[in-house]
Amino acid sequence: MSDELNKEIAKRRTFAIISHPDAGKTTLTEKLLLFGGAIHVAGAVKSNKIKKTATSDWMEIEKQRGISVATSVMGFNYGDYKINILDTPGHQDFAEDTFRTLTAVDSVIIVVDVAKGVETQTRRLMEVCRMRNTPVIIFVNKLDREGRDPFDILDELEQELQIGVRPLSWPINIGAKFKGVYNIYEQGLDLFTPSKQTISERVEIEDVNSPLVDELVGKSDAEKLREDLELIDGVYPEFDVNDYLAGKVAPVFFGSALNTFGVKELLDCFVKIAPAPQPVDALERKILPTEESFSGFVFKIHANMDPNHRSCIAFVKICSGKFERNVNYRHVRSEKMMRFAAPTAFMAQKKSVVDEAFPGDIVGIPDTGNFKIGDTLTSGEQLHFKGLPSFSPEMFKYIENADPMKAKQLDKGIRQLMDEGVAQMFTNSFNGRKIIGTVGQLQFEVIQYRLLHEYGAQCRWEPISLYKACWIESDDKEALDAFKKRKHQFMAVDKEGRDVFLADSNYVLQMARNDFPKIRFHFSSEF
Repeated sequence: MSDELNKEIAKRRTFAIISHPDAGKTTLTEKLLLFGGAIHVAGAVKSNKIKKTATSDWMEIEKQRGISVATSVMGFNYGDYKINILDTPGHQDFAEDTFRTLTAVDSVIIVVDVAKGVETQTRRLMEVCRMRNTPVIIFVNKLDREGRDPFDILDELEQELQIGVRPLSWPINIGAKFKGVYNIYEQGLDLFTPSKQTISERVEIEDVNSPLVDELVGKSDAEKLREDLELIDGVYPEFDVNDYLAGKVAPVFFGSALNTFGVKELLDCFVKIAPAPQPVDALERKILPTEESFSGFVFKIHANMDPNHRSCIAFVKICSGKFERNVNYRHVRSEKMMRFAAPTAFMAQKKSVVDEAFPGDIVGIPDTGNFKIGDTLTSGEQLHFKGLPSFSPEMFKYIENADPMKAKQLDKGIRQLMDEGVAQMFTNSFNGRKIIGTVGQLQFEVIQYRLLHEYGAQCRWEPISLYKACWIESDDKEALDAFKKRKHQFMAVDKEGRDVFLADSNYVLQMARNDFPKIRFHFSSEF
């Protein structure tokens, strides 16, 4: 068994694509699928004029807005490799979903727009990668449009993302004069022909000084290319795979995802150097992918994958051993044994039932309310994986039922959407009203839209002025009771029934901390 397991593990590459909105992340995902033969024609996504919608954006509201709001999971084979891509929402209102997704991947590709450079969202996501030493590859996109000098971009990447960089491909001109990319990693020249559907031609060259280069791109561009490459070798150290795997150096590729250019170079290098599934930390011990016994955790729950069936799907990342259909596994939190008759693997919207899956794979399990984010499944061992927190929300509104006939649908809809981790719900202990907390305004629109279109329930929002929600606990029961009594108008419980203090200003929060030294205040639900 272990030989088979080791072979399967070595083939797997599980990674997330992250970027600022509009840098071209979803387009890049599509083009990778195109090379994997997973789709045959790429869909152009324009903000509102949808032609063929991008394969990975399949939720109705995403199609209308041209943004990704739910992390999609897609698997495909490329050569001898099995690749699992997690396409994450770029929009900052969905940062929490992205943070959780990063716990389920072994490496990351960051997409940067050549004209805009590094933007805030990219910086924040890079911090998460740095915390976990996740290996990163950078793809500088949109070279067929006017943008900044590639050397300036490299400097900015180093400063802003606080990581060493090493270009493995180099553009010949940019914008209207863009002629192609020289592949430093494999020593080849890729000539650019603007087309969304075809893949550009590759010319193998032994040496950048060969006269063939002058012929193909013109004398002056060839001269400049040679100067640039000399400069790169002078400034940047030789590329060392171990520095990349340790998260110290990020290889950089240039291209245009929309025109399917420079994408194959990225993919070819990626499958060779990116890490196979890595060990995962559980609270109890470190878990190696090569262990015989199965373990995995739920990092995401998605309601209504299929509008015809009101069902949720829990996404499980497999950490060790082999997952098999119809085998009993232990659900650690509930202490129950469960077996799954129809676990699925995803090809964007198309899903197929799988009989087995290996470390690094993501399996969808139909969920009737048994799972929460962070739950662990094992062959029997008591394990808890860490690092899947909910963060303290920053925006709050009361949610009210706008259609009394549909109270049941509304309750069910809110419950499922909250389990999905889209937002958090607190029930005010003083008046029993439900408060929804989110990290951004857009989530309120998404919730309202999905409640209406997926559950047939109408809600309306009412303002509430709050600064922060924090989870509280104390070892001193009397102190806790005294606090709850004094602040009873500002107390609530979250969906797990934990005490939450709703502070309406920073001043009130600081005062409460000073007045009640025995109470601990937490800004994330993992404590």
